[in-house]
Amino acid sequence: MSTAHHAKPLRGAAPHHFVDEEWLALRSEPVLEPELPIFDPHHHLWDRRPHSLYLLPEILADIHASGHNVRGTGFVECTSMYRADGDPRLACLGQVEFTNGIGAMSASGVYGPVRVCAAIVGKVDLSEGASARELLEACVARAPDRFRGIRHMAAWDASPEVSTLVRPPPRGLLMDKGFRAGFAQLAPLDLVFDAWVYHPQLAELIDLVDAHPEVRVVLNHMGGRAGLGPYAADPAATFAQWAAGIRELAKRPQVSIKIGGIGMRLGGFGFHDRDLPPTSAELAEAWRPSFEVCLEAFGPTRAMCESNFPVDKSLCSYRTMWNTFKRLAAPLSSDERAALLAGTAVHTYRLPAALAQRAPEHTA
Repeated sequence: MSTAHHAKPLRGAAPHHFVDEEWLALRSEPVLEPELPIFDPHHHLWDRRPHSLYLLPEILADIHASGHNVRGTGFVECTSMYRADGDPRLACLGQVEFTNGIGAMSASGVYGPVRVCAAIVGKVDLSEGASARELLEACVARAPDRFRGIRHMAAWDASPEVSTLVRPPPRGLLMDKGFRAGFAQLAPLDLVFDAWVYHPQLAELIDLVDAHPEVRVVLNHMGGRAGLGPYAADPAATFAQWAAGIRELAKRPQVSIKIGGIGMRLGGFGFHDRDLPPTSAELAEAWRPSFEVCLEAFGPTRAMCESNFPVDKSLCSYRTMWNTFKRLAAPLSSDERAALLAGTAVHTYRLPAALAQRAPEHTA
């Protein structure tokens, strides 16, 4: 490994997911099939200076530089822009207000045709039980055209190499009675639950889904297959355990999956520590086994590609990320590819169909 970057934080290391722009610039590749519509259903916005700044100008810069036909995006909870004052229970409303403002700015057209934050997945503490309904309704009231669900992160693991969330949840959160009482409040409001777990927790998620089949669930980051710590000793066994959980979960028709998030160190691929960033061809080859398991289990009408930016920007550029997904989707039919890249996300988050269609400037 080159020593040129040793003075900086590790690329992709939690909690700040340091992005090395100079390293990323060492590779460039042409955009593949620039006309294909994309809806990116999973990115974050935050101000974590001096470590990381990613707001509307930064995501627009990545999208525009990519050359891809990104029609819109969905924001996902990242403990960002919570209120500093007032009732701590209401602090999460600040994030909804902030992202709804970003969505309104983007919808003005002043910043171009991309509709950033067209969908908002916020955070409500479901562990407070049935009273979470009040907060969910408050979120909807603040962003009725954009608020589509919540993510209450449950990713927990005994290994500190795997469990790297800034605010780790308690063990067994999905099995907690209070949490489940809060979870049950989502369906009456037609809200989605975005699930972020590590692969050993898939059995707990399946138990939760079976207990509340009326709630629509979107599994984040391909089910969080870990390739670090204790899971690095036998990669084949780890993959088999993960794949079994994915296939079992996919039997529940109310569950969809986001394909992405494997640009994090969690997967154990080792790309972050190379002298050169990976190409989309290298990434597609490395991710294809995982991609094929997810696609076979869920099908393209229940699967959607996600950038997970800026977290996955520690690995590659926005252009390379979506080039990778296009390479992986190449064997599919045109309708299947359209669903995977845009249609499934737009349908799942109840968004205008135009966000999955070709923009005028990309019409031949």
